[in-house]
Amino acid sequence: MACGILTNTWCVKWRFGSGMNWQLLLFLFYFNHMVGGHIRYSIPEEMKKGSLIGNVAQDLGLDLKRLRSGRARIVTGENIQYTELKTDKGTLVVNERIDREQLCGDVTPCSFSFEVILENPMELHPVKVLIQDQNDNSPQVLYPVQTGGSLVAEMVPRSADVGYLVTKVVAVDVDSGQNAWLSYKLQKATDRALFEVGLQNGEIRTIRQVTDKDAVKQRLTVIVEDNGQPSRSATVIVNVAVADSFPEVLSEFTDFTHDKEYNDNLTFYLVLALAVVSFLFITCLVVIISVKIYRWRQSRILYHSSLPVIPYYPPRYSDTLGTGTLQHVYNYEVCRTTDSRKSDCKFGRAGSQNVLIMDPSSAGTMQRIQSEKSILDEPDSPLEVS
Repeated sequence: MACGILTNTWCVKWRFGSGMNWQLLLFLFYFNHMVGGHIRYSIPEEMKKGSLIGNVAQDLGLDLKRLRSGRARIVTGENIQYTELKTDKGTLVVNERIDREQLCGDVTPCSFSFEVILENPMELHPVKVLIQDQNDNSPQVLYPVQTGGSLVAEMVPRSADVGYLVTKVVAVDVDSGQNAWLSYKLQKATDRALFEVGLQNGEIRTIRQVTDKDAVKQRLTVIVEDNGQPSRSATVIVNVAVADSFPEVLSEFTDFTHDKEYNDNLTFYLVLALAVVSFLFITCLVVIISVKIYRWRQSRILYHSSLPVIPYYPPRYSDTLGTGTLQHVYNYEVCRTTDSRKSDCKFGRAGSQNVLIMDPSSAGTMQRIQSEKSILDEPDSPLEVS
């Protein structure tokens, strides 16, 4: 029996009868020279399609002419080809989204391999791509099971001592490495002085002696966080019944379920009321703004309008020669003498008797007519000469 080490990774053991199979040796020798250098890349998962992995031509010491003339291509045994070779640039890019959990599951380190083949002459270059895990998954709570219809509660007897194990929160994270390290924290509790949660193991224990004054219904909210950057979390609600008998627990937690439904309905109606009030407020605001804008536009239209402005005259208003401003019921006559200190003022008759309104087609003037009797004829006239 003879063993010949022909390549880095090949060891052929051949049992010979009378001599060696020289043809096989020649083939293996040729294959040893056909296999070129190995290259390895490391990339994070969830890279976008078309993202650069590496420069194959530069890393293998090949020029672009050799890649084109040798019709370089990728050969892989996988059903999905995660990478693509750009022969015009000599680069290797992502062809399909790579999910580490889907590709490798719990296996670490996660990687996949393929070969870059060139022809004339034949060359084979193995390529290995390592996939780095990213914190793209949140923790999943396995226990206690969160059910929508039924309510599960852990019982704690009133005789429980300090450190009594109530239950244990069990969660997993499908990520790997430090992204899968989980920690447990007590976020809310009916009585925070009664329970605590283990940071690493998720165990819920009592931290003091249970007394008769403690409420039967205890509600704990536990948050589970991973150690990724940024961290992801999950929340679990643990219902605890502090009682010694099952009928007591059943009656109390039946009311607890009704309270939960009432709280859910109350929250819904509060949100609905807030939405309605917000809608009405926005609607009123829009209406007020629209009215303001409409009035402003109407005023601007009237201001820039070229239509004549028709003045409004109040009733019983008369104009004399276009300049009078007195109502006709208050027209009066002034009589003056040579001595202005003895001037008298005589109120005349109604303006309808003293004023004549000319036809609008005429010159538009107003003429005063003579009174039926001359002022000189009046006995009390200051101009009358004795």
